[in-house]
Amino acid sequence: MIKINKERLVMQSVQGKIHSPTVNSPYRVDRNGQGRILPATGGITYNVKLGDSCMNLVGDHIEPGVSIKNENTQENNALMMLSCIGNEAVVISGNAKDARGIVTGMHSGIDHVLIYFNDEDMNKMAIGDTILVKAFGQGLKIEGFEDVTCMNLDPNLFEKIDLKIDQNGTLEVPIVAEIPAYLMGSGIGSSTAFMGDYDIMTGDKEANKTFGIDKLKFGDLVLLRDCDNTNGRQYLKGAVSIGVVIHSDCVLSGHGPGVTVIMSSKTTKIKGIFNDKANIGHYLGID
Repeated sequence: MIKINKERLVMQSVQGKIHSPTVNSPYRVDRNGQGRILPATGGITYNVKLGDSCMNLVGDHIEPGVSIKNENTQENNALMMLSCIGNEAVVISGNAKDARGIVTGMHSGIDHVLIYFNDEDMNKMAIGDTILVKAFGQGLKIEGFEDVTCMNLDPNLFEKIDLKIDQNGTLEVPIVAEIPAYLMGSGIGSSTAFMGDYDIMTGDKEANKTFGIDKLKFGDLVLLRDCDNTNGRQYLKGAVSIGVVIHSDCVLSGHGPGVTVIMSSKTTKIKGIFNDKANIGHYLGID
């Protein structure tokens, strides 16, 4: 049986408002040097959902569901750092007040927390509505796995993922794809992986097919080979990280589907087991 320190973890409230899409220049310059006008981050995205394909959308860095942000920078840092995938979110203002949702990811750069809500509740929401997140999970540890750093993951969701320990004492994690370190792009070198995400680069179509990137869905669990996220994001031979796909493919060079890391090891204490149902929507019963 896999044991965690769930009973010692602290739950705190953080909150933000539904953040409007923003535009500086109308053009996003794609990998071919062409200016594209596309929907991108923010707001309420009605027709892109957890479990949908994150590829081939007519958009850039699309965030499924509801995107929130706090106008105070320090408070938003806390929202980004303390929120964990699987946390409960509660609408506390507006026509959808008291609606419940689930955090599905944290998006660096734009610094949004992304939240799943059902269609009925989203249709009552408006930009500026306030949403509270019951932040719970940072500091999660697995007993007997000191080499594995957990982050950004609600312990209740951790317990729903079909994790196993093999005969060699390696943690087996269900995944839909394994991504080599050389395909990890925007966000590499960040000082911490305990908030936000970094991108799988998708400029090489053959690599997209070879590694199953072209089939990725929002919420999929992926293994990042030779990627160390224990203290910032870096290449390290033999390191293994597990992450969740949180935003869509992108048209920009060095970008692609965003991955929020949920565990990492500098050693080979984590092993991926391919499973086409390895998606947080499946484990949360909302796929």
